[in-house]
Amino acid sequence: MQLQQAERKKAFIKMALQSCAGGGKSYSALLLAHGLCNNWQKIAVIDAENNSASLYAHLGAYNVLDLQPPFSPERYIQAIQTCIEAEMEVIIIDGISQEWDYIIEEHSKLTGNSFTNWSKFTPRHNAFIQKMLQTKAHIIATIRTKQDYVLNEKNGKMIPEKVGLKGVMRDSTDYEFTLVFDLDVKHYATASKDRTSLFMDLPAFQISQDTGKILAAWCNQGKAQVQEREDTYIEPDALLEQIYACQDVDTLKDLYMSLDVITQKEYNADFSTRKNQLVYVPPQTYSTNGTHRS
Repeated sequence: MQLQQAERKKAFIKMALQSCAGGGKSYSALLLAHGLCNNWQKIAVIDAENNSASLYAHLGAYNVLDLQPPFSPERYIQAIQTCIEAEMEVIIIDGISQEWDYIIEEHSKLTGNSFTNWSKFTPRHNAFIQKMLQTKAHIIATIRTKQDYVLNEKNGKMIPEKVGLKGVMRDSTDYEFTLVFDLDVKHYATASKDRTSLFMDLPAFQISQDTGKILAAWCNQGKAQVQEREDTYIEPDALLEQIYACQDVDTLKDLYMSLDVITQKEYNADFSTRKNQLVYVPPQTYSTNGTHRS
């Protein structure tokens, strides 16, 4: 047993996209995947959604593994292993709610003590979750949501009331992921959990390949990348001077792209302010005697 200093190493993102039907989970997952690896042929989709993955074949030559019922944890584990053996870099599991539906259905068939019966399924479900988390590849899981209710007392009666949407998955499963995006009906994403600190508290946005590129940069910030950031570190005051010294948008963009993703986020407001200053040209005013006055 040895105590050692914490060290940031290259990571594989384990993330989830959750929404109701039509929220754009599959499409968004594919854009994220390509941004992460920049190679369609290194992307695999484990499709448990009735061949929905093939609807977006025009995007690129990604791979599809058609997963048919029963949607047992063991079949998901086998599908992930097949993708790993094929050296896939990004694995999209579309979706994982079917696995939990299978667990619930099989549990309901058993007689006897309901609590005791869970001991037959919890280890199987946990094995599937651990397979996702320990796999040396990026994992993007999609989760179906449904209307959630709570019981409130009114006039002596317990009345169900809507309290938003809930993922169809075992409670607290979202805690296992590094990043969770919630998609609305207009396909806009907000981060409900974000251990990368890249998207938390940001306004809703549409996921694109650039989102995947940002995540790839974060994943690759291991020891070598940290040293590179230290070598290219710019003092805060000096960076602000460079930002506001830019005389055109192209120069400002070049400066922005030269920075690592963490610094980009830290100074995003300053870059936006300077861009607005460069784009906006104040109207010229003229005095009544005809002399130009700016």
